[in-house]
Amino acid sequence: MNAYRAKPLKYPWPPMLYLTSILMAIVAGRVATLAPLPSPDPLLLPAVGLVIGLLAVSLDIWAVRTLIDRQTPVLDTGCAKYLVTCGPFRFSRNPIYLAYTLFTLSLGLISGNSWFFLAALVSATATRIIAIPSEERHLEARFGFDYESYRKRTRCWF
Repeated sequence: MNAYRAKPLKYPWPPMLYLTSILMAIVAGRVATLAPLPSPDPLLLPAVGLVIGLLAVSLDIWAVRTLIDRQTPVLDTGCAKYLVTCGPFRFSRNPIYLAYTLFTLSLGLISGNSWFFLAALVSATATRIIAIPSEERHLEARFGFDYESYRKRTRCWF
């Protein structure tokens, strides 16, 4: 495949998908409250959510710094200059999307709003359908065998 034919996305879909779903979960939680998650302690789920949220933010910062250090665009609208396989990209081909999903789940645990779980599922699914195939075609066109090898040894999400 010609590298010039496999262009990156023209619009940064994943951040917008997650932001939209988070806002919709907030609105849905105010309009139609779902049953809260059962918990033996009222502080347990928010505490777990806070830990997951901190891990998600840390993962996101780590992934972004890794991309910046390798002079590779953070948003998927830029053309990749290098195939980044270090840092969190050793464990996941999409650590930023994983961080977005974990952060959305953490908001549900912290707030007790069950709509965030649906928001995380919808956003992750939409990202998998809309963004990831285009990104993978772009990376395969740019880096060929190196990307194929990386894809075989590294999971998509986790």
